[in-house]
Amino acid sequence: QVRLQESGGGLVQPGGSLRLSCAVAGLTFSDLAITWYRQTPGKERELVAHITTPPEVADYVDSVRGRFTISRDDAKRIVYLQMNRLQPEETAVYYCKADSMRGDEYWGQGTQVTVSL
Repeated sequence: QVRLQESGGGLVQPGGSLRLSCAVAGLTFSDLAITWYRQTPGKERELVAHITTPPEVADYVDSVRGRFTISRDDAKRIVYLQMNRLQPEETAVYYCKADSMRGDEYWGQGTQVTVSL
C-alpha cells in the first residue's frame, strides 16, 4: 500500500525556520520524483519545490529560491524541505506528491505551517 506522510509543520515566528519531512512507503523510492506544494484556503495549490530521481535535480518556485532547500535521503525514504526566513504569507498546508515513472501520482495528507508572532 502506498503511503506518503508529511511531518514537521508547526508554528514559527516570521524569519524563522522549519524542516518538513515526507516519508514514503510502498513504492520503489529511487523511482520517484517528489514535489512539495502548499495551499491556503480559497487559493489553488502552489508548487513550491521539486526534486527528480537520482541523480537528483532540484527546482523551486521563484518566491522561495535561495530560502528553501529540497533534498532526499533514499536510504531513509524521506524527502526534506528546509524552509528558512519564513514569512506570514507562507502560512499554508504543505503537501508532498510522488510521481512514479509509470505516471502515477500519490499525495500525502499535508502538514500545517503557520508563520505568526
